[in-house]
Amino acid sequence: MKPHPTIPYTALPSIPDADRIAAAEAFRDHVAARRTCRMFADTPVPRAVIEAAIAAAGTAPSGANHQPWHFAAIASPDIKHRIRLAAEKEEREFYASRAGQEWLEALAPLGTDEDKGFLDVAPWLIVVFGQRRGGIEPGDTRQNYYVTESVGIASGLLLTALHSAGLATLTHTPSPMGFLREICGRPADEKPLMLIVTGHPATDATVPVYATRKKPLDQIASWL
Repeated sequence: MKPHPTIPYTALPSIPDADRIAAAEAFRDHVAARRTCRMFADTPVPRAVIEAAIAAAGTAPSGANHQPWHFAAIASPDIKHRIRLAAEKEEREFYASRAGQEWLEALAPLGTDEDKGFLDVAPWLIVVFGQRRGGIEPGDTRQNYYVTESVGIASGLLLTALHSAGLATLTHTPSPMGFLREICGRPADEKPLMLIVTGHPATDATVPVYATRKKPLDQIASWL
């Protein structure tokens, strides 16, 4: 194997275990306050906030460090409305015929339907694309690896960054999502994986009680 250049691992702060536990618990409490929001205000959000959040997402680990993601940040009312019309068309078909009864029953406690007015109202939509080919250098066409996993991690960081900036978020996944690639003018080898809606919550925003239920630690972890 050819030698490759390295740099020292970035020094991490040396802190007592008690402080380390407190920091982990504080972060847990911080992200636990995040709620999916479907009721947004049209209050503007500076582009700089979105830029910083996307830059944070771009620090995520990825297969072979190819960073196989692209984030299309949309503030244009015309483009947002085009996305709403296309998404609602797919959602109407989903609720009418594509979704099985078990799926519809699972969604019922959340109160979701084909009306996606938040796509017009929220100041920013961020379409997350996975890139099948690319690499770290501009113009690379090499195969990317673990695309879905890598983009999933980056999307989690993006949601956390937006929450930390005091913004509400919603992950929207109309199916199929090919129209997002066309509207955003992205190449055919990119796959839209998620639409993140973000902005300030409406003053009368509410959250379904069911959505606040999270599995306790003993249901999501085992210790071997």
